Amino acid sequence: MSTSSEQVRATEGAGTEETPRDFFVQAEGGDWDAITREAIEHSDERIVVNMGPQHPSTHGVLRLILELDGETVTEARVGIGYLHTGIEKTMEHRTFTQGVTLCTRMDYLTPMFQETAYCLAVERLLGIEDQIPERATLIRVLMMECTRISSHLVCLGTGGMELGATTVMTIGFRERERLFRLIEATTGLRMNNGYIRPGGVSNDLPSNWKAIIDQEWPLLRQGVTELEALCLENPILRGRMCDVGYLDLTGCMALGVTGPILKAAGMPYDLRKAAPYCGYETYDFEVPTWDSADAYGRLRVRFREIWESLKIIDQVVERLQACEGEPVMVADKKIAWPAQLAVGPDGQGNSLEHIKEIMGTSMESLIHHFKLVTEGFRVPAGQAYIAVESPKGELGCHLVSDGGTRPYRAHFRDPAFNNLQAVAAMVEGGAVADTVVAVASIDPVLGGVDR
Repeated sequence: MSTSSEQVRATEGAGTEETPRDFFVQAEGGDWDAITREAIEHSDERIVVNMGPQHPSTHGVLRLILELDGETVTEARVGIGYLHTGIEKTMEHRTFTQGVTLCTRMDYLTPMFQETAYCLAVERLLGIEDQIPERATLIRVLMMECTRISSHLVCLGTGGMELGATTVMTIGFRERERLFRLIEATTGLRMNNGYIRPGGVSNDLPSNWKAIIDQEWPLLRQGVTELEALCLENPILRGRMCDVGYLDLTGCMALGVTGPILKAAGMPYDLRKAAPYCGYETYDFEVPTWDSADAYGRLRVRFREIWESLKIIDQVVERLQACEGEPVMVADKKIAWPAQLAVGPDGQGNSLEHIKEIMGTSMESLIHHFKLVTEGFRVPAGQAYIAVESPKGELGCHLVSDGGTRPYRAHFRDPAFNNLQAVAAMVEGGAVADTVVAVASIDPVLGGVDR
């Protein structure tokens, strides 16, 4: 095994009357056994390895500083990176509607959840929570559950790839494409959708939405079943994941860890049940748990969450069919976007009927459109905190308004930020190879962590 850019620190002269002096062995390539052999000659040698940010086990800008004793990690420190996106600060200089296009880019694997949490907070400040059309709420649930499955498939696929199982990744990404066929047909985009808006959603489902589900969902179920058969009882996978990245319920509670990590420790905490939103209290589904508190338990929980999400989607589809043609945006024209958007051959834009009205019929409509889009609507002064259950845990949005058309302050509680605090507890005392598994089981996305 070769390495580069690792630094080996040792102390020479220990145990003698000679004053100890530090020296470094700089590893710039070559055989790792030879490098470690040189360091082991010194009784109190200490090897410090930078794992990341370039290491494939770290999704984004994540630096793990590991202190090693042979192959055992004796100490781990986490640097969570500098993406310099400044999303939360930028939101203070954009209208409340424009804020959706910013927060959707934080955790780029779960855009619908940031959008929903943010819009629910705006709607609470506006006092219009009870005015959101039922069809808009149903579409939000549909998009969130599709995104939950998509996020879990990426976690399972990339986690398998990091263990050397390329087939797990190819199957996971293949099935994810089936979900994107519905998401892209509805929103015009695969990721960073900007689809959920204060007051509802930007446009209704496409006319062929049910045909897409009927065509893709049986194949999706077949693919997830195939992935389970490949992973769950695989002796190599179990050998790499069982008792690795262990964090019990006490540790989860102390560190504020939520999501599959908490559920794998045996606690069925899910905001869809504990503090329902978007009508989740009306759906029949279970909160999956496991009892091993390790990486394998988190794998099990994610698979079971996929099946529960599919169960919720089946119920949403029935309700959506019963309310075809109903509005998807709040009726108040001082808040609602001026027209239903339509996905056409030229991308996504205002419906042709609305363009005809504002450009050729009604000067008042044109003025209203211009002022609402450029200036935005005013939100009463106050603050609100809304939390939703993202695939990674509790995602919260704290929004403060000073009565203007832009947020005074916006802050998000990203679950990956809190969950990454558990890295040291998970990896210290384990092997270097287990660090890759432990970090992958957390499923961090650094776009959400470093905003």
